[in-house]
Amino acid sequence: MPNTHQERHPFLDDLANDAELISSVLRGPVVGRDEIRRVVDAVGTFYAKQTPTFMEIVGSRTLLEYEAILTSGERLNAAVIIDRDPDGFIPRVSVRMAPVDAVVSLAGHLKSTLSGQLPEQLFL
Repeated sequence: MPNTHQERHPFLDDLANDAELISSVLRGPVVGRDEIRRVVDAVGTFYAKQTPTFMEIVGSRTLLEYEAILTSGERLNAAVIIDRDPDGFIPRVSVRMAPVDAVVSLAGHLKSTLSGQLPEQLFL
């Protein structure tokens, strides 16, 4: 997992074309490889620092936890579950974040950045 937003997330190249991303900063799922990349890339620009704290692979799932400091100063904790299918592609990524103040701040930044590029109903 990268320590800065300038490095790539290791799972992006393995996303299935119809992959789904569910996150605390969105009202619903983002579907599609390119759309997920757009969201992940945008979120990364709001991280001043990102530090992995745990990673474990259990069967077809990877669990990753990290702490981040947003460019606006809030501290964020996240847990990511990455599901892989038998062919090694990733059909689903789930990202749960806390505390709520950091989630709301990140969601607002995401909306201002991606509004018009993704359906408006996805944004908090």
